Amino acid sequence: MTDTTYTSPNKPDIKSRDQDLRQLQALADWMDSKFTIPGTKINFGLDSLIGIIPGVGDTATVAVTAYIIGKAGKYNIPRHIRMKMMWNAFLDWLVGLIPFFGDIFDIGFKANKKNVALLIDHLNKHA
Repeated sequence: MTDTTYTSPNKPDIKSRDQDLRQLQALADWMDSKFTIPGTKINFGLDSLIGIIPGVGDTATVAVTAYIIGKAGKYNIPRHIRMKMMWNAFLDWLVGLIPFFGDIFDIGFKANKKNVALLIDHLNKHA
């Protein structure tokens, strides 16, 4: 017997959604906390490493954050939550432009992980 579950073209099926969320979590992990400073519990990711390049690095990494926010649009996340996500991205980008301090901020702020958590939290509450 084949699965005849109907999925609306505007609402991805559960399997597709779960796969997207796993990929977004993995992407956020790479960007925000994939690596650990030896001898500490301090995690950082590619966002911090690429952000070392003044101006260009932080602008490049905001593209990944924009991708995550774009995925939120796929799931019809309410505007106020997407605005929180955009605020996280803007703050991460703006403070990241400040040499040295911005890199330390990136290590602690983890905008991508926050944004994926907002997305997952909303989807879990409205499943």
